[in-house]
Amino acid sequence: MAHLNISNVTLSFGGLKALSNVDMKIEPGLITSIIGPNGAGKTSMLNCISGFYHPTRGDIYYKDKKLTHASPHQVSNMGISRAFQNLELFSGLSVLDNLLLARHQNLKYSFLHAVFFYGKASRIEAENRAYVEDVIDFMELEANRKSLVGNLSYGLQKKVEVARALTLAPDILLLDEPMAGMNQEEKEDIVRFVMDIQKERNITVVLVEHDLGVVMDISDRIYVLDFGEVIGSGTPEEVAQNPKVIEAYIGED
Repeated sequence: MAHLNISNVTLSFGGLKALSNVDMKIEPGLITSIIGPNGAGKTSMLNCISGFYHPTRGDIYYKDKKLTHASPHQVSNMGISRAFQNLELFSGLSVLDNLLLARHQNLKYSFLHAVFFYGKASRIEAENRAYVEDVIDFMELEANRKSLVGNLSYGLQKKVEVARALTLAPDILLLDEPMAGMNQEEKEDIVRFVMDIQKERNITVVLVEHDLGVVMDISDRIYVLDFGEVIGSGTPEEVAQNPKVIEAYIGED
């Protein structure tokens, strides 16, 4: 059974179709990549999954839950989190505080408990801090935990963005070009973490990425979009040999 089932999804903005009759099945425990030329609809697809856009037509199901018209908050609560291409961090706060803020939806206690900070409030705060510290350790951010995000290098900020999504304890992690703008060493670092997230934390990864070499190396399955339509899908080997993909995206010598 597919973890995430995308059926006949169409997304229109006036007369412009960003997505057209898109079908995808995201299998649990795999790294599934979505690739395609600029403007192919990759980020639009992630926006539909995460609730930032609602499809004009079609349905999105996560297990037995319909996401088609869910809000981003509802999607997050269901177990799907997202790291953005453009950093969505508080630059004036530390790494630790950014990650603690991402856990705010788990702080479920009464106003009275919060005022006196005892019992349930104290226990829940401790549990959330422990979870955040575990993510900091996993992402090897110990040396930066108290640093202001705005003072970090771009590569480290992108790593914090992935960590922020990870602190939500997702079943599915959506990564929108996590390696964009990085040098080779930083890319290799993020690739390692993406693979560890899948293998060690058993999280299903949906990756949008322009670096075709990375995609071919780490993906279990690939979907190729062009002008909002799926023109190819399968294993990296199958996609690399697909004539439509070669013509539209990879290019012929």
